[in-house]
Amino acid sequence: MNIFIQVKSAGKRRPALEKREYELPDGISTLRELVLAVVDTEVSVYNSKDMDTPVTRYLTEVEIEDGASGGKIGFKRIYSGKKAAGAKARETAIQAFEDGLFRVFVNENERYALDEAADLSEGDTLTFVRLTFLSGRLW
Repeated sequence: MNIFIQVKSAGKRRPALEKREYELPDGISTLRELVLAVVDTEVSVYNSKDMDTPVTRYLTEVEIEDGASGGKIGFKRIYSGKKAAGAKARETAIQAFEDGLFRVFVNENERYALDEAADLSEGDTLTFVRLTFLSGRLW
């Protein structure tokens, strides 16, 4: 099933949500299964990246401009040789949702419970909003 995913972090400087096409396996029925499918895909993508193998030793003008518009200029390399642990990533994602660290919206409708129906259709837009807690005194 092809859907679109948007990710937004409250603390980032990018003003708009970036939408990208995403392929998920068929048969996802609950929000829990949806979150776990996204985590599995992202772990697989991360683990397939080259570890600390620079192709160029410098950033191009386009890379610098893209990074500047997003608020961070960097080489986007992975310096540690560690691969992501799928089981730990799955556990962390579920715990983060339960703790309220991110919200999930399907076509602008928030999903509140992990065991509620995901109600996904081809071409839907899935939005993850990562919440950032403010630091400071509580009194």
